[in-house]
Amino acid sequence: MDLWNIFVAFVLGLVEGLTEFAPVSSTGHMIIVDDTLLHSKELFSPEVANTFKVVIQLGSILAAVIVFKDRFLSLLGLKKMSPDGNGPGHKLRLSQVIVGLLPAAVLGLIFEDYIDEYLFSIHTVLIGLVAGALLMIAADWFRPGRPKVTTVDQMTYKQAFLIGLFQCIALWPGFSRSGSTISGGVLLGLSHRAASDFTFIMAVPVMAGASFLSLLKHWQYITADSLPFFIVGFISAFLFALLAIRFFLKLINRIKLVPFALYRIALAAVIYFFIL
Repeated sequence: MDLWNIFVAFVLGLVEGLTEFAPVSSTGHMIIVDDTLLHSKELFSPEVANTFKVVIQLGSILAAVIVFKDRFLSLLGLKKMSPDGNGPGHKLRLSQVIVGLLPAAVLGLIFEDYIDEYLFSIHTVLIGLVAGALLMIAADWFRPGRPKVTTVDQMTYKQAFLIGLFQCIALWPGFSRSGSTISGGVLLGLSHRAASDFTFIMAVPVMAGASFLSLLKHWQYITADSLPFFIVGFISAFLFALLAIRFFLKLINRIKLVPFALYRIALAAVIYFFIL
């Protein structure tokens, strides 16, 4: 495999890792960077390029699992945690996470083929970027004055389900799973950090399930020739996602959502006027 292929794998892994858990749409950034600059489909085949994007997403998932490892062990009943994460008495239940996952899981299965066929393009991503930005701005403007829920351990089943409904919006590419769910959580009275924590916890089973199902369908495209391409992308996505998650969680309560929304609008404007 030549250096250009390694460079493409590294850059796409970087883009995936930095954007997967930020409210800016990783799918949108991947489509934009790949379709306009890198053209990974021309390196091997469209099938290999699509499978590659599934594999590097697994790198981001692994990073989230490591950051929230104690929380996941607690949800599975393998470790006891206090509400603040330092002892016995954990309150967030696995059933609450499942309730939050159900709406998007059901709609995703129903509309999967339609989304893959009609919604993965730069034009639809632009719509998602701007619409998602407006939702994020609305969340910051109209949120309750003081959060009623400051940690995920204080969430109710109703809040988990309603956040799950907001996650359905992210089935539109460019909208951003984290952008829609964090916005929904903030509007429902969660702090930005609590909404972010629940978003990332929900993201792991959603992304892992979708990625593994996709891999089962496309396993034959990971060949000896393309394997180094997949490995470089996976490692790149994992490392940059690990950095991005830790940085984002330290930042979100301070800067809120509007700066990310403005970035999305600026990005959409640049693409519209200079790329399309």
